[in-house]
Amino acid sequence: MFAKITDSMYASPQIDTSAIAEAKALGITLIVNNRPEGESDDQTPGSEIEAAARDAGIAYTAIPITHGGFSEGQVDAMIAALESSEGPVLGYCRSGTRSTLLWSLARAKSGDNPGVIAAQAAAAGYDISPIRQIVDVLAASAQG
Repeated sequence: MFAKITDSMYASPQIDTSAIAEAKALGITLIVNNRPEGESDDQTPGSEIEAAARDAGIAYTAIPITHGGFSEGQVDAMIAALESSEGPVLGYCRSGTRSTLLWSLARAKSGDNPGVIAAQAAAAGYDISPIRQIVDVLAASAQG
C-alpha cells in the first residue's frame, strides 16, 4: 500500500486506521497528513488517524495541501517534520502525489540533488515534473 521513496520516506493514498499496523511494522515513526479535512466524503478524518497512530506510538502531524499549490510555510513545516522524525516517515493524501511533491520540495530546499529527488519519486511511481523548476531553484538556492 505504501510507496517507498527512500529508506526514510514513504507516500500513500488516503489511509484508514487499519493501515497503522502496517506503518508500525515498517518502522514508521511519523505520519504526515497532507490532505485537508473534508476534502471528500469518503476520507477517514485526520483525528481518527492521529488517535490510532498515537496509540501505536507513532507521531502524527498535519500539513494540509490544497489543490491551490504549495507555500513556503508548508515546505518549511515538512522540513521540520522530516528533521524531527527518528525513523521513516509516511506522508499521505488522496493519491500520494501531494505528499511526494511536498517531500521533493523539502529535500530540494535542504540541498538534495534535483535529479536524485526526481529519480527517487519516479521509482516510487510519482512524477515531480509539475514542480521540477521549483525543485531546481530551491536546490540551487540551498547550494548558495
